[in-house]
Amino acid sequence: MEKYEVFRSLAIIIIAAKFFGLCARKLKAPQVVGEIVAGLIVGPSILGLVGYSDFLGYMAEIGVMLLMFTAGLETRISDLRKTGFKALLIACAGVFIPLACGTVLYMAFYGFAPWGDEEFYKALFVGLILTATSVSITVQTLKELGKISEFVGTTIVSAAIIDDVIGILVLTIVIGIKDPAQDISSTFLMSGLFFLVSLVFGYLFYRVFKRIDKRWPHTRRIPIIGLALCYVMSYCAQKYFGVADITGAYVAGVILSSLDDSTYISRKMDINSYMIFGPVFFASIGLQTDIKSVDPSILLFSLCFVLVGLLSKIIGCGAMSRVCGFKGRDCLKIGIGMMTRGEVALIVAQRALSVGALSGAYFTSVIFLIVVSSILTPIFLKILYSDKTPKAEVVTDTTS
Repeated sequence: MEKYEVFRSLAIIIIAAKFFGLCARKLKAPQVVGEIVAGLIVGPSILGLVGYSDFLGYMAEIGVMLLMFTAGLETRISDLRKTGFKALLIACAGVFIPLACGTVLYMAFYGFAPWGDEEFYKALFVGLILTATSVSITVQTLKELGKISEFVGTTIVSAAIIDDVIGILVLTIVIGIKDPAQDISSTFLMSGLFFLVSLVFGYLFYRVFKRIDKRWPHTRRIPIIGLALCYVMSYCAQKYFGVADITGAYVAGVILSSLDDSTYISRKMDINSYMIFGPVFFASIGLQTDIKSVDPSILLFSLCFVLVGLLSKIIGCGAMSRVCGFKGRDCLKIGIGMMTRGEVALIVAQRALSVGALSGAYFTSVIFLIVVSSILTPIFLKILYSDKTPKAEVVTDTTS
């Protein structure tokens, strides 16, 4: 692609994303739905005006980082403490229920295979793809609805972050089963070490930022340095600890969330996200989908894959939420908030392709799941949070 072609692609994406985003808002749907649809329309599926490129992929990745950093900034530490154990249980259910359901689904289509057989590993990787949760779309929807700082919203974000870490550990374990040379114990060690280091250095960073904030309150240098911290932690999480970069971005936001100027930092981040990086990220989901290339032989599997992917998260996370004390609609909100798939599912699918566990034909199924879950999740959350529906019972933490 010529360098100047990038400007054409960006212009089309931004105009289309904002136009369809406004149309979605007029139809009482979250704007992110319109932005994803915009990607489908201008992408290879319909008009073919814009193709997915490495450059757009990098920009989309920056958009994810900004979303997760902002989510961390808007997380109340007190609520995070309250949701910690509950979020862990919900995340565990959100990993192992889809893993089992996806594995059984593949075997139901292509035959049950014994442990150690090549087909068994394929089934295991299909299940593993379903474990991934992409909270970025849910975060954006909760932000639009003004619910991200509520107890349920914080629980969803916390559970999704823990889900991401567990998913990475399970991915390493599955690869280790297929490849005995893979060191599984080091993955557990490095993930735990990342959170330990984040706890220690996070406190030091917070003290430094608090001094800066006190000396130069409400100045642009604060969000600039904060953004640098976001990218540094994202880099270190992925590079040195093997933890997903979005987890590092979220933790960076949590570190700064108790500052007096945390709202000011979040507002500055929103400008960048709203103007360009957010629309590129959400449109890129549609851009990566080419409906015309779908093989009829795999269409039925793809439909079942999407259905199982959605229901396994809703049932697994929703049921565990009930066990954890959430009531009524709150359980459904958590289950639906956890059913989105995105970049993590793509990473798992690409990893499966690279180790020869799956063929490229199943990549279409993953894209379908990402698109459908990304469109349905905001719509369902908006319905559940609608003022016309009865309010769910508020959960209070009674533990000491």
